[in-house]
Amino acid sequence: MALKAIGVIGAGQMGNGIAHVCALAGYDVVMSDISLERAKAALEVISGNMDRQLAKDLISEADRDAALKRIVPTDDLGAFHESDLVIEAASENETVKKQIFTTLCPKLKESALIASNTSSISITRLAAITDRPEHFMGVHFMNPVPVMKLVELIRGIATDEGTYQVIREFAVNIGKTPTAAEDFPAFIVNRILLPMINEAVYTLYEGVGSVEAIDTAMRLGANHPMGPLQLADFIGLDTCLAIMQVLHEGLADSKYRPCPLLVKYVEAGWLGRKTKRGFYDYRGDAPVPTR
Repeated sequence: MALKAIGVIGAGQMGNGIAHVCALAGYDVVMSDISLERAKAALEVISGNMDRQLAKDLISEADRDAALKRIVPTDDLGAFHESDLVIEAASENETVKKQIFTTLCPKLKESALIASNTSSISITRLAAITDRPEHFMGVHFMNPVPVMKLVELIRGIATDEGTYQVIREFAVNIGKTPTAAEDFPAFIVNRILLPMINEAVYTLYEGVGSVEAIDTAMRLGANHPMGPLQLADFIGLDTCLAIMQVLHEGLADSKYRPCPLLVKYVEAGWLGRKTKRGFYDYRGDAPVPTR
């Protein structure tokens, strides 16, 4: 089956990035959020991000204009009735995702495929709530989507080979490099990355180093492009905590226990860049460590 029309549920950082790359690749895109205002605001974000690509000569003005015309913002899941593939990119909350799929399925055409951009939740469990588990799989994009090349493809226990091959071809068509991951908590990237970030938070919690010392050590000592605490702020501390909780609950190993300091930051609402405070304070001209 040839995919032509793509639906994206969730117009946040991940969702608008997915819509962005799909539209640039020539797909017609419907992008939804809980309100039309939020979906339209996401389209403005996409326009600004494409302007930056244009300024760097990564795309042409014609590419940008054509891509923006292909994206239709909406607040109605009924708008996905003609979509060939719908990608869910809502918050990393299993209950929320299941509610979305329960509402979505009756509105889709029979041949439509469904994918979740979950970074950690069981694809098999999510698929089981739908009316088409064989046509459901995980398509985990990296953040920021327009920049990062990797997409993890995760089959649930019921995902059929045809669905996998069609979505793999789609990933290649939008300029991504797909890698197959088994359906275990957090898949490949986050199974390795998030425990490292959690250990960095423990290192801060136990007073081994300050925020600045830890990030400097990993940038210069391990040649990482950004320190783990800076990266946590970029990802969102609530998302980091959610993934660690999935790992801890799903694998029942104490090495995945979320650091109490990470929990405290999330409880305070200090979630990183998106709330202007996390391990750094972003309210001034330059980020300032909060510990």
